[in-house]
Order: sequence, then structure tokens, then C-alpha cells
Amino acid sequence: MNLLKRLRIDPFTLTLLGTVLLASLLPVHGTAAEWMDDFTDFAIAALFFLHGARLSREAVMAGLLHWRLHLTILACTFVLFPLLGLVMHPLATHLVTPGLALGLLFLCALPSTVQSSIAFTSMAGGNVPAAVVSASASSLLGVFLTPVILALVVGSQGAMANPLDAMFKILLQLLVPFVAGHLLRPWIGGWVARRRAVLRYTDQSTILLVVYTAFSAAVREGLWRDTPVLSLLAVVVLCMVLLAVAMVLITFLARRLGFARADEISIVFCGSKKSLATGVPMAKVMFAGGSLGAIVLPLMLYHQIQLIVCAVVAQRYARAQGLPTEPPAD
Repeated sequence: MNLLKRLRIDPFTLTLLGTVLLASLLPVHGTAAEWMDDFTDFAIAALFFLHGARLSREAVMAGLLHWRLHLTILACTFVLFPLLGLVMHPLATHLVTPGLALGLLFLCALPSTVQSSIAFTSMAGGNVPAAVVSASASSLLGVFLTPVILALVVGSQGAMANPLDAMFKILLQLLVPFVAGHLLRPWIGGWVARRRAVLRYTDQSTILLVVYTAFSAAVREGLWRDTPVLSLLAVVVLCMVLLAVAMVLITFLARRLGFARADEISIVFCGSKKSLATGVPMAKVMFAGGSLGAIVLPLMLYHQIQLIVCAVVAQRYARAQGLPTEPPAD
């Protein structure tokens, strides 16, 4: 574990890789696959129910009035990233397989993370209440915006569902449980808060379950047979370039607009992150099972890259202000 910390490797990412390996060697088949698919849907709904119960109304009200900052973050997430994805797409189509290229576009259309965006903002000495509001708003708006954005940039490519149908399914499976959990917060919020550490593993277990079922289906459809090693390496490089360009542009934009240092930190971390916890369930709803593994692979890679890079950037911000520099877990 100490070695992983020194190398800035997230242990959860190693577990993700182990899950992909397990699905590659022992994919689930037949009736078991159908049962697991139904159980995964239930686990996803439970995950977002708990997310809704965790959301503090006090934190929301504390940052709600900083509308200029929130609009900037949302513009970075839902305008800047899709434009970068479109610019990168012609190159991606020459370097990677069609499924991976579609996965990069899907990555660019996703909302921001919640937990790690807030954690890195706090570590760097940024505006935490505003980060809570922006990251939470990004996740909620992503339910509506991600299918629409992806339909605009992808058109009829891939196995994407009809945008309105996808939006309805996402509303039913993600937003309805989220709202239900938040409405029940006065009664269950304390119980959820006391078990935050345990429920973090519930989040991760749900992601692992979705990844296993997705890659099982992809392996049955020939994912590894049809994906050259050079395509995998190219996806890693493209994710690194995407994050680097986005963070530079977002930092420049925040300073150009005259935001204070604390607000700049919130914009950089909330605007440059993409949510694995939201993206994997969304992909399951929006795409056919056979192509799902290739589509979520770029997101899994970007997830680890953003944790490593944001940990380094957060430490630099913290040192500049004389703050502790212990990296948070995602």
C-alpha cells in the first residue's frame, strides 16, 4: 500500500483491472448473465439512492448563489469537453478501434465527479461549498445533457439508444432513486453519514459489478480479439492529452475571468473531472451490451489518470498556501 501511495496508483484501479481480467478469463454466460444484469440494475438504483441521501442541503445553500462560478464549471464540463472530443475524434478514428473512439466521445459528454472533485478542492484550499454545488449539479444535469450531447456529436454511430429513450431510462434508474434518497434524508441522513466509510465500498462494489457484466458481454462479442494492443496504448495517450489540454484551458479561463484563487481551484478540479460512478451506469443504459466494454474502457483509464494528475496539482496549490498535502481517496 505504501508503494502504491508513492507511485500514486489508486488501489481501486488495480481492483478494476482485476475485474476486467476476471471477466476476460471467466465471463458470465446465459441465464446467470441475465440474473446478474437485473441485479446490477438494482445495485445502480441503490447506489444513487444513497448518493441522494448524502447530499447536504446546507452545503447546497452555502454555495448556491455563486452562479458565475457554477456556469463556468458547467460550460467546461458540457461545452469545452465535447468540443475537445470532436477535435480529437478524427485522430482517434485512425489510432483506435471504433468502439474505443466512441468511448472517448462518451467520456467527453459525461458530468463531473462529486466525491473526488470536492476532496481535491478541499485539499488544495479551494471553495468547497461551491464545489459541492457544482459537482452535484453537474451529476444531475448530466442525466439530461449527456444523452443529448452524445447524440449531437455521435449522430447514428455505434449502438447508442434513442436520446429521449436513454434520457427516460436514466431518469428512471438514476434520478428517481437519487431524489427519493434526498427526500428521505431527514430520516436516513444521519444513518448514511455514520456509515460513510462503509458505503464508499458499496459505491465501488457497484462499479465493479457493472464493469464485470459489461466486459463479460464484450468478451463474448470478441472485444480482445478485435482490439489491437496499439489501440489500447493510443487510448492511454489520448486520455492524457485530453486531460492536459483541458486543465490548461480551464486554468487559463478561470484566471482570464478574474476568479479568486479559491474559486479557480474549484473550477479546475470540478471542470476537468469525469465521473466513473455516473458514467458506467449511464453507459449500461445508453449502449448495447456487446459494445459496452470498449466504450467504458477509455473512461476507466481517464479515471486513474485524472486521480494521479489532480493529486499532483492539488499538492502544488496546497504548498503554495502552506496547507497539508495528503492526497484524498476517490
